[in-house]
Order: sequence, then structure tokens, then C-alpha cells
Amino acid sequence: MWAAVFGAAVLRSFTGFGFALVAVPVLALFLPPMQVVVLTASLALCISLLGWKTIARHTDWRQMLPLLIAAGVGTALGVLILPSIPADLFQVFVGLSVLVACIGIAVRPPAHPLRWRPLPWFSGLVSGVMNGALAIPGPPMIIYAMVTELDPRRSRALLMAFFLASSTLALASYTIAGIARWQSLMLVALAFPALFLGDKLGNVLFHRYGNDLYRKVSLVMLVLLGVSITLRGLW
Repeated sequence: MWAAVFGAAVLRSFTGFGFALVAVPVLALFLPPMQVVVLTASLALCISLLGWKTIARHTDWRQMLPLLIAAGVGTALGVLILPSIPADLFQVFVGLSVLVACIGIAVRPPAHPLRWRPLPWFSGLVSGVMNGALAIPGPPMIIYAMVTELDPRRSRALLMAFFLASSTLALASYTIAGIARWQSLMLVALAFPALFLGDKLGNVLFHRYGNDLYRKVSLVMLVLLGVSITLRGLW
């Protein structure tokens, strides 16, 4: 479990996303699903707070506002439409869409940041729908960050800020629902040393190799996420 948290923290600190992608499958081998989601959300919030200086320094908060508002609306819509659509078909469609977007970014990377006014509203809405319907809000935001922020530091900070907000909302929801309990705090405390060390290593790697490898690593992780979503829908 420490190895999973450490590896997830390294990836998260380097790219700004991917913590749950690494941590959840391994933690699910040892803990019940309810404990896994609470622990993952709690640790995601902790690592976001550890990177608060980076978030505050490089994030345009005016840019974040439409993303968060739209994500909140989209989450509610996702919860509403979930019972009316085949979940497996929706996952296949989402996974293939992510892969198509990856191909587009890889074949023709943007030469200039994309500045289309409705884009943050659209990206936040789609991310929210995926969050409400599948609990996978990441892909639209990752694509949005890659086409609107070509500076790795700003792109990474944008993702970190967005997932700070989403993990806070998730943890608040789990607490209100009575899923988060005192045992969850104990698990967070036990996992925190691995999280802290992974965060430090991820930051060192980013500052040393981020300019050269950031987009490549992010694109590879996004492809893996698209493949995993598609396969989950097919199986």
C-alpha cells in the first residue's frame, strides 16, 4: 500500500494528475471499496495542500471559476443521466473520445495556447458529467490543460488546482454521507509518510526534467487512462 501511494504521489507531483489512477487499483486489493474512495480522496486533498504554493503562484483563478461552476452543474447532470444510459456503452464512448483527442494532440500539438471563450465552460461541464456518471473527471481537464497552457508549470498548476477543488467536494460528500469515519483518518496518517516522500521526489523530477518530458509523460498517462476506460466498458 505504501508503494502504491508513493508511486501515485510521484506521478501526481510530476504531472498534476493521475493519483487515483495508480493508487485505487492497488489499494482495492487490501481495503473495502468505501475505504478506498475515502482514503484516495483524503490523500489527493493532502497532496494538493502540499503543493499549495505552486498552485497559488501559477494558477489564474479567473480561469478556474467557469471550470468549477460548469463542473458542478455537469456532476449533477451526470448523476441524473446515469440511470438512463448503459454505463458500459458510455464508458466505451468516453474512452474512445479520449484516445482520439490524444492522437490529435500528438499528431498536431498546438503551436499557441487555444483561447476560445466557451472552452472552459464546455470542458468543465464534460468533466462534471463524467464525474457524476463514472467518477472519472480527469480526461477532459487534462486535454483542456494541454491545449490552453503550453507552459508545463502553468498546465500542472491548473490541474492541481482543479483536483484540489474536486477532492475537497468528494471528501465533503463522503463525510456528509457518513462514509468517512475515524478509521479513515488513521489510514491517512499511516499512508502520509509515503505520500510526503513521493510528493518531494515528484517535485524534484519535475523541476529537473519537466520542460522536456512533461507533455510526453502526460500524453502517455492520458492514453493509458483512455485505454483503461474503454476496456472497462467492453468487459
